[in-house]
Amino acid sequence: MAVVAVGAQAAEKQPVVKTGIEVLRDGGFEQLKGKRVGLITNPTGVDANLKSTIDILHEADGVTLTALFAPEHGVRGDVHAGDQVDNMVDPATGVTVYSIFGKTHKPTPEMLADVDVLLYDIQDIGCRSYTFISSMGEAMEACAELGKKFMVLDRPNPVGGNKVEGCLVEPGYESFVSRFPIPYLYGLTPGELAVYLNEEGLLKGKKCDLEVVPMQGWTREMSYEETGLPWILPSPHIPSPELALFYPVTGILGELYCMQIGVGYTLPFKLVAAPWIDGQKLTERLNALNIPGMKFRSITYKPFYSTCKGENVSGVEIYITDKEVAPLALTQFYIMQELADMYPDKKAFDIGDKTRYNMFDKVTGSPEIRRSFTENYRVADMLPYWEKGVADFTAKKAKYHLYE
Repeated sequence: MAVVAVGAQAAEKQPVVKTGIEVLRDGGFEQLKGKRVGLITNPTGVDANLKSTIDILHEADGVTLTALFAPEHGVRGDVHAGDQVDNMVDPATGVTVYSIFGKTHKPTPEMLADVDVLLYDIQDIGCRSYTFISSMGEAMEACAELGKKFMVLDRPNPVGGNKVEGCLVEPGYESFVSRFPIPYLYGLTPGELAVYLNEEGLLKGKKCDLEVVPMQGWTREMSYEETGLPWILPSPHIPSPELALFYPVTGILGELYCMQIGVGYTLPFKLVAAPWIDGQKLTERLNALNIPGMKFRSITYKPFYSTCKGENVSGVEIYITDKEVAPLALTQFYIMQELADMYPDKKAFDIGDKTRYNMFDKVTGSPEIRRSFTENYRVADMLPYWEKGVADFTAKKAKYHLYE
């Protein structure tokens, strides 16, 4: 029998992926020497040892951190989802924090007056309706207008680098949850997306002076768990990388506030339930559809907050068995389809908050998705429009891949 000495510790397992901030640091911050640096970040901007990019740059020799820019949730993660972020001073560094999720979404000339290079370091989740990529795009436009350099410290896409789903945003339906004409799931890292926006002329005005500090060791088919990197929740209801995969599975349905989607319980975005649903029958119907890469089981629970707070609800827990083939975002429409057939008097758009239709259309990128689906509540009716432009985008984006 092997004897382990008291106090002996296993060798610390090193991540197989090195993020942009670590690559920049290992290069001695050469690109930033003698520069005044601004940083857009939040709590996800850390190295493998959980040290904040804010503190890394603040302590770096030859680098002057002059400004921080707060997207949704704030640079230190102390602002609730959707709440306005205010200007402040970061107590740890004494650096001024400017809000770009409040009265303005775009850094102003005054905010950038003492900045030569503006950095972006945020862990995203690969979904168009997540607001961080909108903040990135607005900042790129501001830098282009003012002749400032923009640098992305790249991070993994937890959905992977190949997953593309959903029609492109149509003119007139741009918003901060659909800022650019890209699919709902776009299969690019933040750095790759920045290059795509820049080179495809999708920024308002001229191209910006862009540099991406790429990761080392990341591949397109890699799951986040395989990177070995720590996961920092980018927003309160994405506490694990697994839930980054589930956000597109029920998040669109959640816009209607007509059913429980696990937000308010312990499984955000993994559930669809309501007091009037027979979870066992719904489970049987959904599994009978044989949706690729998806499985369902019945569940009953009582939400602690949000939709149906304190009520006993029944429905399904969703399992992704193969994310590469699973139609992630379409799954919620299959659920609405089966429920409409089971309960004709409780169709999602009939019982949902009608004031949310506009937001639903912005999230999906087109009113045609809602219109075509609600004609008969059949996924087949909306599918041609949902897939519109996906093949062309997939081919085009490959030109901007930084990783195999």
